[in-house]
Amino acid sequence: MYFAFTRDDEHSDNNLRVGLLVVISFFLVISVLAFPNGPFTRPHPAIWRMVFGLSVMYFLFLVFLIFLNWDQVKVLMYWLDPNLRYATREADIMEYAVNCTAISWERILSHFDIFAFGHFAGWAMKALLIRSYGLCWTISITWELTELFFMHLLPNFAECWEIHSTTGKIKRAVLQFTPASWIYVRWFDPKSSFQRLAGIYLFMILWQLTELNTFFLKHIFVFQASHPLSWCRILLVGVITAPTVRQYYAYLTDTQCKRVGTQCWVFGAIAFLEALACVKFGHDLFSKTQIRYVLLWLLCLALITLLCLYGMVWYEQNKMKTTSVQSEDYDDSSVVHSGGFVTDDVAAQRNSLQPTKRRKASGRNRFVNGHGGKRQ
Repeated sequence: MYFAFTRDDEHSDNNLRVGLLVVISFFLVISVLAFPNGPFTRPHPAIWRMVFGLSVMYFLFLVFLIFLNWDQVKVLMYWLDPNLRYATREADIMEYAVNCTAISWERILSHFDIFAFGHFAGWAMKALLIRSYGLCWTISITWELTELFFMHLLPNFAECWEIHSTTGKIKRAVLQFTPASWIYVRWFDPKSSFQRLAGIYLFMILWQLTELNTFFLKHIFVFQASHPLSWCRILLVGVITAPTVRQYYAYLTDTQCKRVGTQCWVFGAIAFLEALACVKFGHDLFSKTQIRYVLLWLLCLALITLLCLYGMVWYEQNKMKTTSVQSEDYDDSSVVHSGGFVTDDVAAQRNSLQPTKRRKASGRNRFVNGHGGKRQ
C-alpha cells in the first residue's frame, strides 16, 4: 500500500506493469491459502498450490485473449515487448529439410534453439511422469506422424530423417540413465475396460494437441523460439503437466475414483483455448488446411494407440504366465527338499512371485484428484 501511494504516476506503462505483477503476486498468495493441495508433497505442498494458481491465471488470460481482435492482440504484445514489432517467423529466415547430406557444425548450431533442448527434455519428462515404455514410444512415434501430417501448415516440421535418427539414438542412450520408476505404475492390464482404452486415447490426443499448440502459437503470433513468451509458456505447461498426469492416472486406474482432478480440467481447458486462439487468429493459415490430412492423423493416432495398448496387454499376460510357472516350479522343488512341508521362507517367496493385483487406493486417489477435503 505504501508503494501504491508513493510511486511516480507519470509513466503509465510502468504503472500498469507493476500493478499487473502485484496482482499476480497476491493471486499466488491466495492460491497458497485457499486452493487445495496437489498430488505431490515435495518440495512443498504450497509450491503445487501456486502451480495450480498459475494455471488458473493462464486459463483466465486465454479466455480474455479470444475476445480480442487481431489489432488489439498486437497492441498487447507490443506493450509487453516493443521489439516484437520487428519479429519475424523462423520459417521465413531458415531452411528446413534442404541439402540434408550437407552436414556441418555451423549448420547444426544454427538450428539449435530452445526446441532442440526441449526435444530431449520432453522425452526425459515423459519418462519420469508416464513411466511406461509403451506409452512413451507411442507418443514419440505419433508425434513424428503429427509432423508429417501438419508439414503443409508449419514448414519447420520438415526434417532431415538421417539427422533425426542420429539424435534419436543419442536421446535413447542418455535416457537410460534416468530413473525407471519410483512407484509401481500400470496404465493398462488384461482386465481393463473399454473406458480405460478410450481414456488413454484421449490422453494421447490431448498430449499431441498441447505440443502442436507450441508451434502454432509462435508461428501465428510471430515470436521466435528464444523469446520469453515461448520458453516461459513451455516451462509453465511442463510444470502443470506433472500433477495433471498424476491425477489422470489415478482416475483411469482406480475403479473407486469417480471424478477427474481439478488440475486435469484446467489443463484440458488450457489446451482447448490455446487451439481456439490459434484457429481464430490464424484463419489465413488454417484456410490452407487439408482436411484429409487431419482425418488421417486422427485415424493413425487411434490405430497406433490401439496397437500399443494391445502390445502392453500381451506383455502383461505373458508376464503373468511366466510368473505363475516360476511360482509353481519353485513351490514344487521347495516342498521336495523340505520333506513335504512348506516353510515360512517358501511361503514368503510364493507370495512375492504372485502377480500384483491393482490396489484399491480410493482414499488416496480421492485426495490426489482434489475431492477429499484439505488433504489431497
